Amino acid sequence: MSGVVEASLAELGLTLPEVVPPLATYQPAVRSGAYVYTAGQLPMVAGKLPVTGKVGAEVSAEQAKELAATCALNALAAVKSVVGDLDRIARVVKVVGFVASAPDFTGQPGVLNGASELLGKVLGEKGVHARSAVGVAVLPLDAPVEVEIQVELVPGA
Repeated sequence: MSGVVEASLAELGLTLPEVVPPLATYQPAVRSGAYVYTAGQLPMVAGKLPVTGKVGAEVSAEQAKELAATCALNALAAVKSVVGDLDRIARVVKVVGFVASAPDFTGQPGVLNGASELLGKVLGEKGVHARSAVGVAVLPLDAPVEVEIQVELVPGA
């Protein structure tokens, strides 16, 4: 069943993907009380990374920003796998993003804007969140970006 959030995705020309299977021993998302926490989501598309490498070297900041949006879309899919309906999201509380960065790359916040902007477009005011953008040496599978989100659910959801 498609709700308001998924209709918003469709208006943007986006489709919620299948949940990315875990790469190790963890769950894509877990619920604790009124919150859902996702595992770090890589920018997988149809089970593959569209590009690998370090941002500021093999991957441009603009490419990485698009990949961060893909990570956020995958995170929404993980949330839906736990709660069944994205309309149950009261708000996105926190986004944490990791950017595999070339040694001199300092544009991590701009890269993570891809995730933040997607959440804002899809969820409106409910998508406004706190955020951390962290540069790291390497990510799983040599992914350029990884994003995790925390959402609060509407009361009684």
